[in-house]
Amino acid sequence: MTFNDFKQSLSLSGPSSDCPILVKALWYDAKGQWDEAHDIAQSREGTRDYDRLHAYLHRKEGDQWNAGYWYRRARAEMPSYSLEQEWEELVKMWL
Repeated sequence: MTFNDFKQSLSLSGPSSDCPILVKALWYDAKGQWDEAHDIAQSREGTRDYDRLHAYLHRKEGDQWNAGYWYRRARAEMPSYSLEQEWEELVKMWL
C-alpha cells in the first residue's frame, strides 16, 4: 500500500484489511474516531511505536502535558511543525 492508496482509503467506510495496525489507528484518527485510535495506542503501551502514536494523539487532543509524557516514553521530540505534517510522517513511517 502506498501513501496515496492510504489517503484514498479515507473515503471508505473502514480501513483496508491489509493496513498495518498503527496506520489503521491513523485512519481512525483522520476519520474523527479518536477513541478507536487511542484504543490501539493503549493496546501495547511500552512499545516505542505505540507510545509514539499515543503522543501524537494527545498532542492532537490538545493535552500538551500528556503528549510530552508519551513523546518522552517514545524517546522522541515533540514536533514543532503541524499535526497534519506529523500525521503524514507517521503514516509514511509505518506503511
